[in-house]
Amino acid sequence: MKPFYVTTPIYYVNDRPHIGHAYSTVAADVLARFQRLRGRPVRFLTGTDEHGQKIEEKAKELGKDPQAFVDEMSPPFREAFEELGCTFDDYIRTTDERHETRVQRLWNILVEKGDIYLGEYEGWYSVADEAFITEKEMEELDEVTRSKVQRVREKSYFFKLSAYGDKLLEFYEKHPDSVQPQSRMNEVKSFVKGGLRDLSISRTSFKWGVPVPGDPDHVMYVWLDALTNYMSALGGPAAAGEEELFDRFWPPSADVVHIVGKDILRFHAVYWPAFLMSAGIEPPSQVWAHGWLTVDGQKMSKRFGNFIPPGPLVKEFGRDVVRYYLMREVAFGQDGDFSHKNLIARYHGELGNGLGNLLNRMVASIVKKSLGGEVPAVSESALTDLDRALIATAKASAEAAAKHLDSVAPHRALDAIWELVGAANKYVDTTTPWKLAKGESPEDTARLAVVSYTVLEALRWLAVMLWPYMPDKCDDLLAQLGLPPVAPREGTSAWPSTWGELPAGTQTAPAGALFPRLDDAAQTEILTRLGVAEGEGAKAKPKQAANAKKAAPSGDAAKKKSGPVPVKETVTYEDFTKLDFRLGLVLEAEKLEKSRKLLRLTVDVGEDKPRNVMAGISQHYEPEALIGKRVVVVLNLAPRKIMGMVSEGMVLAASDDSALSVLTIDGELPPGSQVS
Repeated sequence: MKPFYVTTPIYYVNDRPHIGHAYSTVAADVLARFQRLRGRPVRFLTGTDEHGQKIEEKAKELGKDPQAFVDEMSPPFREAFEELGCTFDDYIRTTDERHETRVQRLWNILVEKGDIYLGEYEGWYSVADEAFITEKEMEELDEVTRSKVQRVREKSYFFKLSAYGDKLLEFYEKHPDSVQPQSRMNEVKSFVKGGLRDLSISRTSFKWGVPVPGDPDHVMYVWLDALTNYMSALGGPAAAGEEELFDRFWPPSADVVHIVGKDILRFHAVYWPAFLMSAGIEPPSQVWAHGWLTVDGQKMSKRFGNFIPPGPLVKEFGRDVVRYYLMREVAFGQDGDFSHKNLIARYHGELGNGLGNLLNRMVASIVKKSLGGEVPAVSESALTDLDRALIATAKASAEAAAKHLDSVAPHRALDAIWELVGAANKYVDTTTPWKLAKGESPEDTARLAVVSYTVLEALRWLAVMLWPYMPDKCDDLLAQLGLPPVAPREGTSAWPSTWGELPAGTQTAPAGALFPRLDDAAQTEILTRLGVAEGEGAKAKPKQAANAKKAAPSGDAAKKKSGPVPVKETVTYEDFTKLDFRLGLVLEAEKLEKSRKLLRLTVDVGEDKPRNVMAGISQHYEPEALIGKRVVVVLNLAPRKIMGMVSEGMVLAASDDSALSVLTIDGELPPGSQVS
């Protein structure tokens, strides 16, 4: 099997770890765990970026030596990721001797290729971003970042980036998935097509960095230094005797996925492959740029005081719940908003009522009381169409989830997995095993065995598929099924594919609720300990929040508000039943360029192919906020052509004069479920 190498950004140590860092690292860990389940050789790297002017200035401000400062700041990142259950194989620091030696080795290779020359740099340098910027880029900076921009004029070594424009564009064309999501690839191509300038790659105005070989008055540009970590951790650029790890986990021998934030995409998708091309080294297979994780609509910032450290969340909810929420709440590649209330809602609705309840009512109730706690034996011939339908859902779920994880879409994989959770719960409701347990006929007893085995096997599949996200909880689930924990083995796939591998006669071991319910008092206590004021952490997206304020006037404004909307004319019950309301899962959403109000939604309503639905909600929702949301759709309206596109349904929403909210549901019922 082809080796798989996944990396996170290396995190800048000018502050403490927060949930933004946790988001990137948990995503990489989910991918690493999944590929290990598939039997692939896996290498997972994270670490810290510790050089640069910003670090030197911060250390000086605190009266500390830069090395002492970074030695203090780096360990909390490692500890936070370990607390989150991240199984990285290596943790690199750019102050490591092994790293500095290999960065200097890369420098010498670039010199030998004739791509580095000495000149003079004059222009703007953003200390906050550790980046050289143009006049136009400076105008686009926020006020605080702009205040830290310096006019620089000094001797500098340059990399001939301008010579790599056509080569980069050719590489993108040959490898169209090398930058993801596709919208980011378009941005990168546009940037390169706009023309590349040679890149200043050394500084003389500060000393905290890797010295330039043969010219110690210069230290290397922090991004040449930092980007090389992905190779230096493998022993690259490889020298004699160091080839084994690098040759195994770098292209073309391996698939390499860099997980990065969208704000550092240019460095990874333009500068980094250009450096590698110059050195004669193949660029990584894929750079995946995710969005920002915001808090109440604002990017996390010291200015706003809204950094959320992962540690207290892990202490209150457990690391698996935090991991699940981070991967579930945000469409990977899009911006997303953190909400304590949403975390609790997903904990109760999806984990507790969905997965936990499925386990509890089968293992702790039916199997324990009616089957002596044993997994029953079932023959293939005893299966009904209903049983086979759930088995087919399980297989489709596993195939889809694997496809999405291979495509670095962990949120989509969870959508696929939750199709099985919903189907299994519906299967239990339909087959009513509690009634079969009370029956006295041989037919009831035989049917109870089939139903019980089918649900227990579905739970086994779910435990394995969810293990990359929630390893501890899934091992606990398997223990209640009487099975050992997940133990990936290189060369052997453990991903579910064959139905019926749960051994008959296995003794189950119910052990209480997998996700114990939190009553209102417990929730209040948790939020208080987390420093969340009443009502906070539940705010909608920025547009919705603004509308909510408008929708709740007070004082004179409240007096002027119009009365209730008049009730429309009465219709008969028969008229109402003609409407077909279904649950739909939003797969894609985009704004229409020529419309202020319309969004085009691609919605899965349980049919062979998704439907195209036009919705006039653009002023209330950003498109990415709708992806993955379950909405109520009227299916049997006559198709209507809007702005040249056919709309095949209507999304229901509640609104007043200023605010609007689409109708959704609690829980994870499958697309196409009847709404009545």
